Amino acid sequence: MRRIALIIEYDGTNYVGWQIQPNGVSVQETIGEAFFKLIGERPVLHASGRTDSGVHARAQVAHFDTDCRIPEDKFAYALNTRLPGDVRIKASFSVPEDFHARFWVKEKHYVYTINNAPHASAFTRNTALHVHYPMNVDRLNEAAKLFLGTHDFNAFRSSGGLNASTERTIFESEWTRGGDTLTYHVAGSGFLYNMVRIMVGTMIRIGEGFDDPDVIAEALSNPARDNAGDTAPAHGLMLYRVKYDLFDTEEILSRSR
Repeated sequence: MRRIALIIEYDGTNYVGWQIQPNGVSVQETIGEAFFKLIGERPVLHASGRTDSGVHARAQVAHFDTDCRIPEDKFAYALNTRLPGDVRIKASFSVPEDFHARFWVKEKHYVYTINNAPHASAFTRNTALHVHYPMNVDRLNEAAKLFLGTHDFNAFRSSGGLNASTERTIFESEWTRGGDTLTYHVAGSGFLYNMVRIMVGTMIRIGEGFDDPDVIAEALSNPARDNAGDTAPAHGLMLYRVKYDLFDTEEILSRSR
């Protein structure tokens, strides 16, 4: 029995999220069907974490066990011939038998994209949130830096999350602007349910000038959900990078270019 890791890229528009659910087609189910066509079985896929309906991934990590004799690096090629165009296996490789895609995570990196223009773009409608009101990137970064460090992020968690602890450490939190595109990069030890989307929703009002950055400091000091802002829509969010002691998805993807 071998344990194989996959780095997976997907456009989440047409999926109910990563995990198999009864109300629609998931990314996990779609990859399982590709496996069935390839080897006649659906191995259990354990991912680095769930992504919600409409959320995208540049570097989701999942592992599975198999007795199949296909070489580890060939799974990516074989599966891609059986997958729809909005799901791609970017790399496949062997990992130790005790590796776990979720429990071995050291750092996750998400990106949220906003199209900040008077009119929405036909080309980014599924991958960027359109905000027509002018946003100030300096105010956004004044707010973003308040998330750095270790805090109780309970105010930035939607109900339904199963995490016992709401303390997380944020290593990177920064906005950049390129033309009409605002991009938020956030990396941390882990994230609560809808945490990034609530962080973004809170910062949007600050960038628009309706709230002051102090609301974030207040929400971190008094971590009740009512003290943070709205949950930003899912389609602007992407799982961008996952780091382990064993490997970094960014390094593997850069080698495969």
